[in-house]
Amino acid sequence: MIEYSEKVGVKMSFLQKREKNSRLFMGLISICGWAIVLHFLLELRVPKDPLVLIVLALFLCVSEYFPMPVWKRVTTITFPLVYVIFINYGMAYTLFVYSIAVLSSNILYRRPLRTVLFNPAQLVISFYIAGLLSQLINPYIGEYGLNGYISGILQYATMLAVYYLMSNLIVDLVLLIRPQVYTYKLWKEKIITESNSAAVSLIYGLLLYILGSQNRGEIDVFSYFFFFFPLIGLSLLSSTITKLKREKQRLNALFSITSELNKKLPTKDWLSPLTSRFNEFIQVDACILWIKEDGIWKKSFCMGHVEYESELQIDKVHNFDDFKRYLVFPDRKKSGGVADHFFKVEIKSLLYCPLVVENETVGMFVIGRSRTKSIEEEDIRSIATLANQLAVVIKTRLLFSEQERRILLEERNRIARDIHDGVAQTLAGAIMKLDTAEKRFQKNPDETMKLVNESLHKLRLSLKEVRESIYALRPYPTERVGLVSAIEKRLEVVKKEFNQCISFEIRGSEIQLSSMVERVLFDTFQESLQNSLKHANANKIEVLLSYQSEHILLKIKDDGIGFSLYEAMIKARNQPHFGILQMSDRADTINASLQIDSKGNCGTEITITVPKMGLEGGKLLDQAHVSG
Repeated sequence: MIEYSEKVGVKMSFLQKREKNSRLFMGLISICGWAIVLHFLLELRVPKDPLVLIVLALFLCVSEYFPMPVWKRVTTITFPLVYVIFINYGMAYTLFVYSIAVLSSNILYRRPLRTVLFNPAQLVISFYIAGLLSQLINPYIGEYGLNGYISGILQYATMLAVYYLMSNLIVDLVLLIRPQVYTYKLWKEKIITESNSAAVSLIYGLLLYILGSQNRGEIDVFSYFFFFFPLIGLSLLSSTITKLKREKQRLNALFSITSELNKKLPTKDWLSPLTSRFNEFIQVDACILWIKEDGIWKKSFCMGHVEYESELQIDKVHNFDDFKRYLVFPDRKKSGGVADHFFKVEIKSLLYCPLVVENETVGMFVIGRSRTKSIEEEDIRSIATLANQLAVVIKTRLLFSEQERRILLEERNRIARDIHDGVAQTLAGAIMKLDTAEKRFQKNPDETMKLVNESLHKLRLSLKEVRESIYALRPYPTERVGLVSAIEKRLEVVKKEFNQCISFEIRGSEIQLSSMVERVLFDTFQESLQNSLKHANANKIEVLLSYQSEHILLKIKDDGIGFSLYEAMIKARNQPHFGILQMSDRADTINASLQIDSKGNCGTEITITVPKMGLEGGKLLDQAHVSG
């Protein structure tokens, strides 16, 4: 344990050092970039055609705020606008307008302060260096005597290449220095995205010079407006479509998660949908789900950058009970909450979302991200929606478990009563008779033998009852091998013993059921089969187990003599055993419906239907009747 703590301490120290270095580098870039902006700010003069500058600045702000989807990522295509401002108003106005546009968009996106300052600064530095190199290369381009628009295209291409090269270099250095892993895959995606963005910018630059070389009169504000409007319109449209697609994907993921959770409600692996679908719903770097079971908080699900060896501190467990609303910790350095030590140092911000049903906290869902202040209102609403669904599922599972415990307790009490009223009384009576026989052995041997025989008869009956009770307490066949295998094994035994024609058909895809549901289904099958064998005088018995879209159906049908349901109900009341009334009572315990159809000489059909809770729609996998 000490060795593990030392390793964790060394790792934390190393990661904190890398985090500090990345902050220092970002701070240095921010200082340099804003120093350049302030330097050129002193050179600003009243611009010519201020209306054109205002239109270009507005277009630039829109392009920055609505990035375009390119390949697997999104990026801003703003270089053509920045370049036009540069050739019309010089470097001072270009850097000032560009920095303000990027700064505004980062503030509106509510990014962390260091990011808000860094992003404009690194773009300003990149464009400034591109402008300096362009000025150095221009004299060499002029020596070849190229015409105006050819030299302009070369200047544009040179600045574009240097600008994208510098911008990506600075960002790559930050991503390499910071603690979070920067993989080759991420670098490749970024480079391809930026290359595509540069290609679009190059095409726009070519159009700018080609159209500008044609003598179309004076270039005014309307010329710039109509030239850049397609780019701005495409940014707005594509950004909106991307957001709509993202929301659709989130809704589909939420629907898929909730559907799977409802479908797997009675099973032990009900949390499995979270593993595969959660990141489709909301992007997080770590998450943990705790569930309160029997008054104890237990970690039920976790993924991402979490400390799997950690245990929740006992003195803080009760704090989860006090959570009724979500709680955000935007910076773990200041505070991380009760579960802070469960997450690795890479996680910078946490969101606690309690799972509350009827003012009772039944679970706690905590998510984390690797950036500070990265949890927004949209994320909170999404997590709260999922938390509400999980709360209902967990509460329902607790009710199911409580119902099963109550049924098992009732079953144990019933067995205890049967033993007390049956076996115990019989044994007591037999012992009393044997005592009497012992006393009368010398005086009346015949009466003694009669008492002994009666006692032996009662003891044999008691032995039979004890064996039946022991059999009832053994693990149920469905618990050992499952419902389908238990039915198949029972049918094999019956076929060999009775030489009976029996068919067994399974329809639909088999799903895992709770032990209680499987037990009730198997008991219904076994009692129905036994009745057909003993009383129906049937030539053929058909068994159907169908997994349908909305319920599970078990049907036992024979072609025997049938019976009167009314007379059978009267007999069942007078002779208590596991018959029709017991089948109906057991079906009620799992919210199933039992249907018995029988007429004289028309056979018998017994059907039990168990609903799948919360499952909607879908095509039925079965017909209403057993196939002939």
